[in-house]
Amino acid sequence: MANSNIEWTEQTWNPVTGCTKISPGCKNCYAETMAKRLQSMGAAGYENGFALTLMEGRLKEPADRKKPAVYFVNSMSDTFHEDVPFTYIDRIFETIRQTPQHTYQILTKRAERMAEYFRSRSVPENVWLGVSVEDRRYGLPRIDVLRHIPATVRFISAEPLLEDLGKLNLTGIDWVIVGGESGSKARQMQAVWVENILRQCEAAGTAFFFKQWGSWGADGIKRSKRANGFLLNGSVRQEFPMPLRRKSK
Repeated sequence: MANSNIEWTEQTWNPVTGCTKISPGCKNCYAETMAKRLQSMGAAGYENGFALTLMEGRLKEPADRKKPAVYFVNSMSDTFHEDVPFTYIDRIFETIRQTPQHTYQILTKRAERMAEYFRSRSVPENVWLGVSVEDRRYGLPRIDVLRHIPATVRFISAEPLLEDLGKLNLTGIDWVIVGGESGSKARQMQAVWVENILRQCEAAGTAFFFKQWGSWGADGIKRSKRANGFLLNGSVRQEFPMPLRRKSK
């Protein structure tokens, strides 16, 4: 469990590490790169590199923190990966239910398996459910699955955004995060793709969070992520959904 540099969360909690690629958004996976780096450093928990591993010793970590925090669950994996048994996911949610002071953000590319899990289980009130939407072919169908799962907050992470998503149905979607890809092999994100999402969020009353340009600037020039900045049209656009508006102040 660690403090997070991810702008839209506060802490990360990884009772699962490792994953496998299932769509274009996975091509240059940051978690894979980080896991291999941690493995080479001999970091505890990454002895298997990016092979999927159930980290039972981490299951109760959030219970050690009494002060309310926002946790991104399995930033180094996918909670609903097909090799994570539902019985193990039950244990993750047992901790979540036992720590109502915390807010948990769960993001997946495996929307159908998430829906299958919740057909016979309720979503705790302190859980936000999200899906990755990197393109039209793979990403957009995940939104339709998500909107039918009752949750306090439903969100979309359009990062890395790989193409114009076209017209979005944001019914039942509370929050959209947008970001470009970073790293030496990053694919370029176009400003018009971001602006299209922003306009639709404003029309739908959906909170919009611009995370980063990544390795390609708005001007189409490749630089370091920091040099490209984190502003959209010269301003910070980092809104949070209603249950967490306090963080944006």
